[in-house]
Amino acid sequence: MKSTDINVFLARPTPHAWVAAAAADLPLILVDHAHCEKKAASSAINLLFRYPERPLLVHRMSRLAREELRHFEQVLKLMAKRNIAYRHLTPSRYAEGLRKHARTHEPARLTDILIIGAFIEARSCERFRVLAPALDDREVADFYLGLCESESRHFRHYLELAEEAAGEDIAARVEFFRGMEAELNCVDDIELRFHSGPPVPKSKSDSGPGVS
Repeated sequence: MKSTDINVFLARPTPHAWVAAAAADLPLILVDHAHCEKKAASSAINLLFRYPERPLLVHRMSRLAREELRHFEQVLKLMAKRNIAYRHLTPSRYAEGLRKHARTHEPARLTDILIIGAFIEARSCERFRVLAPALDDREVADFYLGLCESESRHFRHYLELAEEAAGEDIAARVEFFRGMEAELNCVDDIELRFHSGPPVPKSKSDSGPGVS
């Protein structure tokens, strides 16, 4: 996969309906963002423990985990200033919706997990960019714009590690996950989360079963 332009890498932009909903409920987005940073650090640590024989992966995942935990602490600080309590949230279907399609044999499993990591980081970067201008809270908006550089770097590193793990061109697998990621990004969700699709209006969600 040669392109490292996030707007090219992602098949579809974040829907305007998600941006509007997220801007209207920033406290919820901040809580879920904190969870996302913690999960990103955990995923990086799991990879460096599972694949100790891969020095480049271990080096980059170690650095990435530290950076994600720093971001986690920064989000918690923003929340504390706004009297927003850190609490449990049910996760969105986004990450699991991608990971359930990862192959189970090696090195294909590792390749797929790293490609999925690239999509998660790319989508995070894209959402920070589109959400920041919609926020009235300029401190959070500036913080989100500042995160774009690191998320973009993480995206590129995940792609490079996926190519190294595969030992061959990964374009077909990237394309496989691109369509799935685009659908997860756009299809209506019952609950608003940082990586969810646009939330279904209450009247609609109450009238019948939603996306699980």
